[in-house]
Amino acid sequence: MRPAGSVLMVVGVSAIAIGLLLRYAGGLFTGHLPGDIRVQGTRGSFYAPIASMVVISVVLSVLATLVARLFRGP
Repeated sequence: MRPAGSVLMVVGVSAIAIGLLLRYAGGLFTGHLPGDIRVQGTRGSFYAPIASMVVISVVLSVLATLVARLFRGP
């Protein structure tokens, strides 16, 4: 088992990278996909980014699998 310090460093660097990605590139790929639902009425609006959530889920699943394989070792 790896030391807890190295695991915490990887988690911290990953959190910073994801935060920077969401901060500076968040509007590039979310909110404008064909499966996102946007309804605007006279009294309010509703927005459900269904396709964006699916894309983000797939990307995070692939990243989690890669990190798990990295720590599993040979």
